[in-house]
Amino acid sequence: MNKWIGYLRLMRPANIITAISDILAGIAIAIAVTGSRDMLQWQPVWLLVISTGGLYGGGVVLNDVFDAELDKKERPERPIPSGLIAKSAAAVYGIVLLLAGILAAAGAGVWLPACIASAIACCAVVYDKWMKHNRILGPLNMGICRGLNLLLGMSVFPAAVSQSGYIAIVPVLYIAAITMISRGEVHGGKKSTLYGAALLYLVVIAGIVTAGIINRQVGYTLVFVALFAVMIFPPLQKAIRHTEGPLIGKAVKAGVIALIVMNAAWAAAFGMLYIALLTVLLLPVSLLLAKLFAVT
Repeated sequence: MNKWIGYLRLMRPANIITAISDILAGIAIAIAVTGSRDMLQWQPVWLLVISTGGLYGGGVVLNDVFDAELDKKERPERPIPSGLIAKSAAAVYGIVLLLAGILAAAGAGVWLPACIASAIACCAVVYDKWMKHNRILGPLNMGICRGLNLLLGMSVFPAAVSQSGYIAIVPVLYIAAITMISRGEVHGGKKSTLYGAALLYLVVIAGIVTAGIINRQVGYTLVFVALFAVMIFPPLQKAIRHTEGPLIGKAVKAGVIALIVMNAAWAAAFGMLYIALLTVLLLPVSLLLAKLFAVT
């Protein structure tokens, strides 16, 4: 039983829920920009949900595989350095999850979802193995993974990707900001980095509100954006005051979980209120899992 729990810990279950919210936001945007509400089928939706779970889970598992030696010093309680899960077994597990994610995406569409899923898997491995410690390319690489995940949801109606795929730039910026912050989780961070992340947060909020204005959905959009801001800024402010590892870790955790509300705000900005509400229902699930399993 402990070993199975160890495999779950490797996947970061709370984070996978946030990845599912990316898919829901992408679907909401796709429905709005293509006017295809009545054409939505549930089988592709479920396959994309399964796909993002495999892709995200596989990516974070391989992250721990590549970080196994470092984690012996900095995070010895994790499944691999603690000896609960063998490094080789974790590597196979991560690869299987990535392949499962690609196959599930292939079942959701002719070619586009599978191509996007393959790109996500490649970007995840590149980040885990080579880009993680690059101050500029690392955060950008991680952000691209999330931007592609939003496009994966939008691929339920492929025309939406060509029409409004540029929206994926916003989650790229947001995740880049969180990745910047996370550099200081263990040894503490720099105020300049945290202020830079705060600026990117504001750019993200401005992007969502602008979409709400363009689509004449300002009221509902502001409600979700306000909740989003309440979740991300107070922990970041505390980390700026005292740039200590534990406080930075809390800011990172808040930023990751708040992705669910950010995605709900996107759905609201495009007039898909029912998807926004469905997305917000994922928040208590992610918060509960965050108490049981590590987020960062």
